[in-house]
Amino acid sequence: MTTRYFFGFVFSLLMLTGCDDKAQTKDDTDPPLVTGDPVETAEPNTDYQPAFAGQTRIGSVVTATPWKKTIVTSSLSSPWGIAALPDGRLLITQKSGTMRIVTLAGVVSDPIDGIPDVNDSGQGGLLGLCLDPDFGSNRMIYWVFSESVSGGNITAVAKGRLSNDETTIENADVIYRSTTPNSSTLHYGGRILFDEDERLIVSTGERSVLETRPLAQAVTSSLGKTVRITKDGDPAPGNPAFSGAGALPELYTIGHRNPQGLALHPETGDVWLGEHGPRGGDEVNRLQPGKNYGWPTITYGIEYSGGTIGAGIQQQEGMEQPVYYWDPVIAPSGMAFYAGDRVPEWENNLFVCALGQTHIARMVIRENKVAGEERLLAGEGQRFRDITQGPDKALYAITDSGRLYRIDRE
Repeated sequence: MTTRYFFGFVFSLLMLTGCDDKAQTKDDTDPPLVTGDPVETAEPNTDYQPAFAGQTRIGSVVTATPWKKTIVTSSLSSPWGIAALPDGRLLITQKSGTMRIVTLAGVVSDPIDGIPDVNDSGQGGLLGLCLDPDFGSNRMIYWVFSESVSGGNITAVAKGRLSNDETTIENADVIYRSTTPNSSTLHYGGRILFDEDERLIVSTGERSVLETRPLAQAVTSSLGKTVRITKDGDPAPGNPAFSGAGALPELYTIGHRNPQGLALHPETGDVWLGEHGPRGGDEVNRLQPGKNYGWPTITYGIEYSGGTIGAGIQQQEGMEQPVYYWDPVIAPSGMAFYAGDRVPEWENNLFVCALGQTHIARMVIRENKVAGEERLLAGEGQRFRDITQGPDKALYAITDSGRLYRIDRE
């Protein structure tokens, strides 16, 4: 452990093991958490200091309940998004523009037809997806994809009905398109979920290039944002009103870089977001409507070249601090909260897929802060892309190499 993190670690360990009961749990029913050394041991890219104890390199935890991983299939092609169907099978998007259904026995369906063309260059393609809350009766699916339009590429949202025979998407319709097209094929964001009010939350990236990076702060652009829309793609009622001429009515939060993770807390209903930082500064945020999450004005990362980003500051009034950040990066992608009881100590934990460090990060959340971190499946050597929980309460994760994992108690 580096010297500059030692005292912060000791303070957070004391805080989590008895010095502050409120920090342990919201209802005083969780047992005190025993943590060890942080899981990250590599040198950070910067000497930036966290804004509060436990914001990075929190103490490690270890799952006591015996659990196992099973490879359901290895025959997917660059899967990107995963959603559990009501009967337990998994609906999966593939980057090139196809969807497939996988049974728990590992049988992979033929590609599902009827999906609008995607631009799968670079980081683009067919991205995140979610099911309508009334899928059992209407069979509607919503997905995000990168689309080529006049002026460049955009992040778009479409919906359609899964046919009764599950061979095609019927009446596919693009319901939302981000503004400010650009020729970049990077940083599309691309996750989507329904919030507690059955409104769609969609994450969009700022497209990476220097000319579009500042648009993450511009309320006239939907780049580097989360947007909140209806099932028809209109701005959702109750959205926050951002100040500034021409502010887009669909905006929910601003100041994001490349947010590839969205998850709904099973008890509070809060939306949590994960996003890629540059060299350092990967983040987990708890979204609050109307808030500014800082990119690129504040960040715990630096340019890939090693230079500072902007003024090189990590805090500014009016901008939110991340709940947690990583330096070095783990390259966080899809994420999900665990709401089952199969592994009791996982209840309400956040599971974050890591592309760069090839594991799934288990984050113990207490009082809206990270209280402990564990790395799962680190020995698999896989770039974990997305994760969801099935009706059987097991976790299901996909990897860039085409694997689908089932993670459950023994």
